[in-house]
Amino acid sequence: MTTLELLGVSKVYRGGKQAVDGLTLRMGPGLLGLLGPNGAGKSSLMRIAATLTRPTAGQLRYDGEDAVRRPGPLRAALGYLPQDFGVYPNLTAREFLAYLAAAKGVPAGRARTRIGELLELLNLTEAARRPLGAYSGGMLRRVGIAQALLADPKVIIVDEPTAGLDPEERARLRNLLAELAMERVVLLSTHIVSDIESVAGDIAVVAGGRLLRRGTPEELLAAVAGQVWEVLVGTQEVAEVQARHVVSRMVRTPEGVRVRLLSPFRPYEGAVQRMPDLEDAYLATVGAGGVR
Repeated sequence: MTTLELLGVSKVYRGGKQAVDGLTLRMGPGLLGLLGPNGAGKSSLMRIAATLTRPTAGQLRYDGEDAVRRPGPLRAALGYLPQDFGVYPNLTAREFLAYLAAAKGVPAGRARTRIGELLELLNLTEAARRPLGAYSGGMLRRVGIAQALLADPKVIIVDEPTAGLDPEERARLRNLLAELAMERVVLLSTHIVSDIESVAGDIAVVAGGRLLRRGTPEELLAAVAGQVWEVLVGTQEVAEVQARHVVSRMVRTPEGVRVRLLSPFRPYEGAVQRMPDLEDAYLATVGAGGVR
């Protein structure tokens, strides 16, 4: 069984900025959703897991072996989509993917077949012979996903994979990653709760470079049971409510502003308790970790 482990990993950049702080994650086949706000250290953690950045402290282990000292086996088994993915704008999608397949050591015949499969899967077949410089941001993101899957990897690491995708494309990608995760280690990083709530049975919430909570969606929801409230307030009261509570959403109505907030007790007279959703659980965890 394929395993990927980050054990007590820290990353401190020049100038003393600590991006990751003693974080441990153990992964086997399945999809782990790494959820956290921008600046939480997710991208640094993903780069360490992809062997692109050496940790300042801690271990990265692939199938029990030290992947910092011997990164070759993990790199050979890895499909990686970084948050910032660059292309050669004058190449077509087919040419670009063929170039990357050769760099990954995929035999030419197998590469042609695989590229055709991926272009079809990611709805890029009709645009496959157009130069990448003419692609939209969402189309380039799909090309990035295709290159990550070229060598049929055992470990897939994707950082903010749905950036620039429309709702239909986002759903297609989520379903694809969920299917791939049945036999592979898939690590998906995002700050968008909806990207993982329907596909991840295992969620890790990070902020400030630290792991705040890990569990199933049901476990995260149970942690905020009885703490989600909805109250109608005047427009002039909104700032005070936001200062006192973690607010998950607000809706303006003709009667005032309907605020959904987190509190261990009834926060205001007339507040009505609501069933929590995953966004409530995420914000409660991040708020407790010192980020508001």
